[in-house]
Amino acid sequence: MPSIREILEKVAKRDIDVDEAIKRLKIFELDYIDNKIRYDLGRELRRDIPEIVFAERKDLEELEKIIRSVVPKTGRIIISRLRKEHINYLKNLHIDDLEIEVFDRGRIAIARKKDFERRRHQCTIGILTAGTADISVAEECRVVVEEMGCRAISIYDVGVAGLHRVIEALKKVKDVDADVVIVVAGMEGALPSVVASLIDVPVIAVPTSVGYGLGGEGIAALYSMLQACPLGLAVVNIDNGVSAAVLAALIGKRISLYREKCKEGLMQIT
Repeated sequence: MPSIREILEKVAKRDIDVDEAIKRLKIFELDYIDNKIRYDLGRELRRDIPEIVFAERKDLEELEKIIRSVVPKTGRIIISRLRKEHINYLKNLHIDDLEIEVFDRGRIAIARKKDFERRRHQCTIGILTAGTADISVAEECRVVVEEMGCRAISIYDVGVAGLHRVIEALKKVKDVDADVVIVVAGMEGALPSVVASLIDVPVIAVPTSVGYGLGGEGIAALYSMLQACPLGLAVVNIDNGVSAAVLAALIGKRISLYREKCKEGLMQIT
């Protein structure tokens, strides 16, 4: 699906006329599925964020209806928080002209039209986890970041229990010149503070529901991240890899747009 910017650029270049532009913008309509599910088909066009379906409370029939109804009109959807039966079902679901890519560990899937072309942006997002128990949320982040057109660099199990691992990971982050770093951590949630104190790019912290006893279920990690001293650190809700990924990708895409304009000579770096 083209963005609003791309449609307007085509009008400015006279590649399409105003009537054709209006026709393409009419995708801003709502779609109704069985009069109980309402989808905003123009969300990606307006916000440059793919439609993301929260599947955890949906049954198999609802999920298939959404895919069959929405994807042919929008080009793609991301489906998050899949249950085990969702994963098995989607792996065996075949729909003409659509492809469904399932990522078991991140409990996430992408349904696309086979001819859908993903835009690529000049940005890199680093994704770090404190432990292996945090990888599921980190993989959710990675899939969304990459689907939104950014390059993702994942480095897992670098928690503060072995501080040397953090330093090694941050060297890699600097080597790839990451524009934003997502840090996923449970337990006491210390890793984002350490990372934010050592690098000069925005850090997005994701607390996970990994921990013991009092403060378990991610509460201790969330409180720790919210009380962090280093500046330039943002925090999303517990286990909310999707929000972290979207925020990081939106930042990365704005950086990419700036780079493209500079390359085209439309802007000057001062």
